[in-house]
Amino acid sequence: MNTSVLVDAHHHLWDLAHRPQPWLDDPDVASIRRTFTPDDLHSTATHPIAGRRLRGSVVVQCVAEVAETEDLLALAEREPLIRAVVGWADLTSPAIGDVLDRLLAGPGGGYLRSLRHLVQGETDPDWLQRPDVERGLRAARDRGLRYDVLVRAHQLDQAIRLADRFPDLPQVLDHAGKPDIARQDIGDWEHRIRQLAAHPQVVCKVSGLITEADHTHWTTADIRPVWDVLLSAFGPERLMFGSDWPVANLAGGWNRWAATVDELLTGWSESDTGALLAGTATAFYGLAPVAQEGDVTARPS
Repeated sequence: MNTSVLVDAHHHLWDLAHRPQPWLDDPDVASIRRTFTPDDLHSTATHPIAGRRLRGSVVVQCVAEVAETEDLLALAEREPLIRAVVGWADLTSPAIGDVLDRLLAGPGGGYLRSLRHLVQGETDPDWLQRPDVERGLRAARDRGLRYDVLVRAHQLDQAIRLADRFPDLPQVLDHAGKPDIARQDIGDWEHRIRQLAAHPQVVCKVSGLITEADHTHWTTADIRPVWDVLLSAFGPERLMFGSDWPVANLAGGWNRWAATVDELLTGWSESDTGALLAGTATAFYGLAPVAQEGDVTARPS
């Protein structure tokens, strides 16, 4: 892994003229209710972290539609910055294996590395343990895919049980399980995070934290207690940087989060810094080598 590489392991893209995003109808997210393209990310993500500039990324699904995943895979085939896609398929469907085979064999299918479902929106406290869901997870595992776990702090027990039951399925916890940073109430979250981190096949994205803080008044000091727990629980070799852009725009944006991470990395060794900023994501998602020279405004060939 080149030492000057920065990989954003979690961001989103959407074209509202092509595919609606119903969740954007929420008034609380009105400020990001517009199309976001790779060019927007190229022009936005300019702040270096530990001297590194953005050279690769992982784009992540937003809606529960296979068609969106197909869009993202086709986009990855055209856009050099995108190194992997986290897509969606209905894990509960008896046809899940056929759907995954079709996606993997279709345009851009080689970029499909993981699946995700918005478990955070499910009311069933055992959704990840449903027999039909576990059948779908086995289908993903058997095809060499990983699984992105999206749960809120109170749902982390589901993630722990998932890790218990699927020791051979690589899993990544998105947004660190969404700790309640705004209320500085992270005790129960920390307990469960340490339980989850005891499973070696699980890694964690340091992403989405600023949107769990007070959107207007958060500071680095608000983020640091969560950062320290994650570092202690997982170690740098099992943490990966993600922006959650453009959702991050609700609480300061890509560059402010990058500047915060840059500050939090003060005193880290080169090897630990490289792991969090690129190495963990590269290993977990099986990313292709990323060019070392240039920055986000100069696309790699």
